[in-house]
Amino acid sequence: MATRVLDSDEQGWRFGELRPSLPEIHSSLPIPHSAKFLTKLLAFAGPGFMVAVGYMDPGNWATDLAGGSKYNYSLLSVIMLSNLMAILLQSLALKLGIVSGRDLAQACRDHYSRPVTYMLWVLAEIAIAACDLAEVIGSAIALNLLFHIPLLWGVCLTALDVLLILLLKEKGFRFIEALVISLIATISVCFGLEIFFSRPSMLGIAHGLFVPSTQIIRDPGMLYLAIGILGATVMPHNLYLHSAIVQTRRFERNPEGKREAIRFCTIDSTIALSIAFFVNAAILIVSAAVFYRHGYNEVAEISDAHKLLTPLLGVGGASTVFALALLASGQNSTLTGTLAGQVIMEVFLNIRLRPWLRRLITRGLAIIPAIIVTAYWGTTGTAKLLVLSQVVLSMQLSFAVVPLVMFTSDRRKMGEFVNPRWLRALAWITAAFIACANAWLLMQTVRL
Repeated sequence: MATRVLDSDEQGWRFGELRPSLPEIHSSLPIPHSAKFLTKLLAFAGPGFMVAVGYMDPGNWATDLAGGSKYNYSLLSVIMLSNLMAILLQSLALKLGIVSGRDLAQACRDHYSRPVTYMLWVLAEIAIAACDLAEVIGSAIALNLLFHIPLLWGVCLTALDVLLILLLKEKGFRFIEALVISLIATISVCFGLEIFFSRPSMLGIAHGLFVPSTQIIRDPGMLYLAIGILGATVMPHNLYLHSAIVQTRRFERNPEGKREAIRFCTIDSTIALSIAFFVNAAILIVSAAVFYRHGYNEVAEISDAHKLLTPLLGVGGASTVFALALLASGQNSTLTGTLAGQVIMEVFLNIRLRPWLRRLITRGLAIIPAIIVTAYWGTTGTAKLLVLSQVVLSMQLSFAVVPLVMFTSDRRKMGEFVNPRWLRALAWITAAFIACANAWLLMQTVRL
C-alpha cells in the first residue's frame, strides 16, 4: 500500500493514492479574483442548488402528501426543523470540502479502519438505493399521469436516464447546474400556482409552523411520517455530494481564499435550501388545504392526489401542473443522485468505474424492488415503498452526520476553520436528536 504523506495545509489527514473528488470536474470552474460581490456569488452559486434537489425529490412528495391529508398542517413544524438542520449540516459539509480538500467519503476513508470504511460504504449505498428508488417510482408515476405510460413500463424507462447523464457530463458541470436550477424553478412555479389555487388557511399554516404538536411523539403513525419527512429532507448522500462538488470551484487555496469560498458557498446553500423548504412546505400545505379540508384523510398515493386536485379545486389544469412538477422533481434528483453515487462508490472503494456501468449498477438496485412492488401491488405498493424509502434514508443519516460533525470539530483536521464551541454544541445536539428520533421509531415499530 502506498505511503501516506501529510500535506502541510491539512495537518492530521492521512493522504494516500486517492484521487480528487470527481476528478473530471475538480477545480474546473475559475473564480474571478477581483470582482464585485454579486459576480462572485454567481460564480460560486450552483452546488447548493445541486444539493437542494434532494430535498424536494419524489420521496418528499409521498411523506408530505400523507402528512398533510391525515394531520392537516401539524407536521409543518417538522419540515421547518428538518430544513434548519439541513442548512446546518450542509454548511459543515461544504466547509469540510473547502478547507480540507477532501469530501466526506475521503475523510472517512482517511480516518477509519478498513472494516469501518466498508461498513460506512455499505450504509451509504443503501441510502443511495433508497433515494434512487424514490426517483424511479416518482418519475414512473409522472410519466403515467402525463402520457399514460403503464407504471411498470415507466419504471423500466427510467433506466434510460443513464444516457442523459452521460450526455450532460460531456457538456460541462456548469451546464448541469443550469439545468438543475431551471428544473427547480419549474417545480417552484408549479407549487406556487397550486398554493394560489388551493387558498390555504394562513392561521393554520402559522400554527403548524411555530407550534409543534406533542401528538407527534405520542402517535406512532404520526412519528413514522415525521421521521420519513426528516429522512426525505436531510439526506445522508447529500452530505457526501456537497463536500465534493464545492471543490469544482478553482479558488485560492490559502486561508483568505478558503474563508471567502465558505462564505459564498454558505450563502448559495442557504438560499437553495430555503427554496427547497418552500417546495416541501407547499406540498404539505396543498395536501392539507385540499384533501384534509374535504375529508380525504388517507391520500398518500401521488396518483390519487393528481386525480383529486382538479375536481376538488375546480381549476382546470391543476392536476397537470402537479404531474409536471413531479416529473421535473424526478429527473432533477436523478442528476444529483448519479454524482453522489459516483463519489460514494469510487472513493470508499478507491476504484474507478465507467460512468455508465456504475449508473446501471445503482439504478438496477433501485429498479428491481420497484418492478417487483409495481407488478404485484400497483400504485398502492409504490406509495408505501416511497414512504419506507425515506424512513430508510433517515435510519442511515447518523452514519454520515456523526463523522461530519466529528471531523469539522477537530482542530487537527480543520485548523483555524474548526467549528467554534457554540457551533460544535449545536451540531452534536442535531446529531443526537436524529439518532434519538430513529431509536424512538424503532421502539414504536417493535411494540406494534
